[in-house]
This record gives sequence, C-alpha cells and structure tokens, in this order.
Amino acid sequence: MDDFYLVCGLGRVGARVLDYLQAAGMKAAVIDFKVDPADPLLRGAPAIRGDYRDLETLRQAGLDRAKGVLILSSDDLANLSTALTIAGARADIPIVVRMFNPTLIGRLGPLAGRVSALSTSQLTAPILSRIALTGAALGAFTLADGAVFQVAERTIEPGSPLVNQLPSSLRSIGLQPIAHLNAAGISQHASIAAGDRIAAAGPTEAIQRWLGTGGDAGEPRWAGWIRRQARAVRRLFGDVELPVKIAASTLAIVIAVSVFVFHFGMKNDTIIDAFYRTVSLIATGADMQGNDVEPGSWQKAFVSMLRLIGVALTASFTAIITNYLIRANLGAALEARRIPERGHVVVCGLGNVGFRVVQDLIRQNRSVVAIERNRDNPFVATARRLGAAVVIGDATVREVLRQANAPTSLALIAATNNELANLEIVLLARELEPTLRVVLRLIDPQLARTLRETADVRLALSIPELAAPAFVAALFGDRLRGVMLIEGKLFAAVELTLQADDFHLLGRSVRSLEVDFGLIPLRLAGEPKPGAAQMQDATLAAGDCLAAIIGFSDLQRLLSRASSASTRAQQNADSARSVQA
Repeated sequence: MDDFYLVCGLGRVGARVLDYLQAAGMKAAVIDFKVDPADPLLRGAPAIRGDYRDLETLRQAGLDRAKGVLILSSDDLANLSTALTIAGARADIPIVVRMFNPTLIGRLGPLAGRVSALSTSQLTAPILSRIALTGAALGAFTLADGAVFQVAERTIEPGSPLVNQLPSSLRSIGLQPIAHLNAAGISQHASIAAGDRIAAAGPTEAIQRWLGTGGDAGEPRWAGWIRRQARAVRRLFGDVELPVKIAASTLAIVIAVSVFVFHFGMKNDTIIDAFYRTVSLIATGADMQGNDVEPGSWQKAFVSMLRLIGVALTASFTAIITNYLIRANLGAALEARRIPERGHVVVCGLGNVGFRVVQDLIRQNRSVVAIERNRDNPFVATARRLGAAVVIGDATVREVLRQANAPTSLALIAATNNELANLEIVLLARELEPTLRVVLRLIDPQLARTLRETADVRLALSIPELAAPAFVAALFGDRLRGVMLIEGKLFAAVELTLQADDFHLLGRSVRSLEVDFGLIPLRLAGEPKPGAAQMQDATLAAGDCLAAIIGFSDLQRLLSRASSASTRAQQNADSARSVQA
C-alpha cells in the first residue's frame, strides 16, 4: 500500500495541508462540496466533488486504500459526522479532524483513541506569541514534557563570529543547525560566509539570544508605579462629566464658606468643630438648639439658610452622582494603572486566537496589555483575572494604541477577526514606532506572502500556514511534534522513546544516527551518559527519549528503524573484516 491520504475539505487549511503532503512526496485525493478538478490549488491531485460525510463518496475517493484521513472543513458538525462515518468503516486508519473544541472528541469514548482532534486557534496561538518574542517565523513545536523549541533563520552579517566557522559551531550556544543556505543552495559542509542564511533550532531563550530579539521581560514590579497611579488618577478625573464637576465644586465651596463662618463667627469653634457642624447641618439638618448664638443674631439666619441649601445640594448631588456612576466606566480608568511603561506585549483582539495568545504569554511570565473593542466580550474578564491589563477601545485609533503604551512595548500582535483591521493596526503601530516588532494575523496565505515580500511586513502570518504542519504531524501520532518547510524541503520534529525491544537503535551513538538517518538531535533525556562529552557521543539505552529534526524523506526509515543502503553496506563490510580477522 502506497502513502495515500484523503483530504476532506479544500479550504485554506486543506489547501495548505495538501501542499505539505505533496512536498513530502505523498499522494492525496481531495473531497469537497464545491471543488473544481481544474483548481490550481490541487496541483494535480485527484478531486471529487461531493459530500465527504457519505461513505460511498469516501470509498470512491479511495478510503479503502488510504493510510490516513484529514478532515479539515470549517464546519465542526460536518467534520464530526465524517469522522464517525470513517471510524465505523475502517477501524485501522488514523483520522485527523479539525474541531473548534477538541475536547469534544475525548468525550466520545472509544473514538477518542483513534481520532486526533486539533483546533487551529490552539495550534497557532503559542506560535504567534513566540514569534512576537523572538521575531523568528519558521516554526515552533512543543515536546511531551512541555518544553518549547523554535526554528529560526538568520542572515549572517559581515564581521559576525560565525563567519568562516562550520554550522556545527552553533552547538556551543545551545542551537542545532538545520540548513545552511548560500548562493549555491543548501550546503551541508561549507564554512559560513557573510550573507549566508542559517536555519537553526533550539529553545526559545537560545533563539532569542542568537537573534538578539529577546528584549526585556518587562519592567521591574515597582518601576513606574507612581507614574501609573498618576495616570490612573488623571484619567479618572478627566473622564468625569461636567455636571458632576459643577455639583462637586458647588458643594465644596459651600462647605468651605460654612467652615470659615463657623470658625470666625461662632465662639469656641475650632476648624474641626466648624467642619463637623457644617457636615451635620448639610447632611442631617442637625438642630443647634441656639445655645451657641445670641437670640436674634445673624448666625441663626445663616444656619437656617445652610439647612435649606444643604437639602437642595444633597438631593441634586446625589441624583447627579448616581446617574454618572450608572453610566461611567470607572474600571477602565483604574485599568490604566496596570499598563506597564515598556517591555510588554500588546495583543489587539480578544477572539479565540487573541485570548489564547494572551494565555501563552502570561504562562511565560510576560506583561500583556490586550485591546478589545467589545466590552461585552466574554474573554475580557478572564484575561483580567489572568493578570493582563485590558483596554476597551478600537486599536485602529492612534490614541488607543498610545493608551496601551504600544510605542514602548516589546511587540504588538494584531489578532482580531478582521484582516483589514489587523493590517491597519500594524501600519499605524509602525507609524508610531518604526522599530516596533509587529505580528500580523491573517487567513489568506497569498496576502500574507505578498505583504512579506512587497510591503516589508516581515511577520505577516497566515493561520492556515501555521496550523497545517500540525495536522500533517498528527497523521504519524505523538512521535511527530511538528513539520516545517525550509527552502522547499520538508522537515519533521520527532520525539522517540526507546523501548527494551528497540534493537535497531539500542547501543548506537547519537552520532551514528546523524549519519545514518540525517537527523539533527535536539535533546536526549534519560539516564546520564558517562564519558559522553556531548550529546552526539552518547550511547542510546532503553528509556532514553531523543528529540530531533529529520528530513521528511528520511522519516519513514527512522520510524520503521530501517538503515540506509550505504550504512548497511558499511556495516556488512565491517562485519566481513571482523570475521576475516
């Protein structure tokens, strides 16, 4: 049986997944309600126009010989129905389904073990956040223990310490070189020259140091505290309506005049006594009983007038203040004190993607300011509880970005559901601060590519382009952690846990696997390896977990533990020599 797969749904995600399958040399057929067999997105792949929920249509497309099925439409109900249909027809086939809520599959009992459900927002949010922090856009993947690795590309500047060094020298700073791109294409053994591009993988922190894009983790806890409190007070009083200001000022003037009169016109009244007497008369109409003043004196007339004025002032002030508090948004004014002065990340839009970006940044202990137009958005309260400052406003307005201190932030991510608004936000942010790192979230891959190439929006990213590798990786189970396309060549991130019966790998060095399978080791977890100066010298044992990047063309050999022909020939020659000896 050849490597043949079914793709159900040729939307933007489906088209990108098809590109990855074809780049890996795999055959695929497409089923879609409206597909045109002449559609250039198919790139020669066979297509059937029909309902992929129908078993006969699936069999007509090749379900019986397929090694896996990807269900990628934007209709969750249709996707779920298709997954159930396929699971009932074939119990041996891996099924990858796109779902807004992936946990739903896990509640379907036995189906959960056979179907991999993935959400595009959950897949892409961590990638967007890490790209915002590092400026690297080739890819990211997460290992089983939660460790995150990124793939980045850098052009080597003249005078760089890497010039005239081999790519393997990157290992000294915690990175593994994946590809060395020079004028001749992808080079394997040439020294690095100025102008060459190097693609490397490593932990996010190492990638940040290499690219010099880590920035501040945020300002110290108390830095700018007085400025933030003053900003909150200014905004609080600046937002107060004019009737409230007039009522409050009138009340304050009446109290001040009354205190002055009582202090200087009444016997034995101190400032405190005068203030107490004034408040008592205005608020409660307290009776002075005339004991402190002469009969028929002007003070009695003043007290009587103060009572009348107090009744009117109290009623009007209470009504105006009550009306203002009902309509006022004091929470937004107080939110200003939580906005950092610098070093934070601004996320525009608290939709499904934007909120998960906020979650991921907070998990990395980053200061986050979110901007959301809709104050009734259900994610607003949750984002605040997580620790993010939330500004209610339109991010396409210059003053709203200033209010979020976007010009002094580490990065800005435009992640609303409106692509045109996202583009406007990014361009406005670059006008405010040309050096600001901006990440643009788009759906259309072609638009993202055009903006990167012609408008210098380097981090214009398409959600389907970011999510597609994970759907392809899910076909191979948990061992495959991610897929990335570098200069037209497909690479996979794998995580292999060696078992006691894994005789093809046990006892071999990591370096021999590099030669045999062309893999690039990232991390070896397990028992300490005595005598191993570096990871490449370590000998593999049962229980070890090897994380590596490998070309897709070599992936199947690795997963099936098949050695290359050249390596087998060398092993046979070594065995023959040892027998002769």
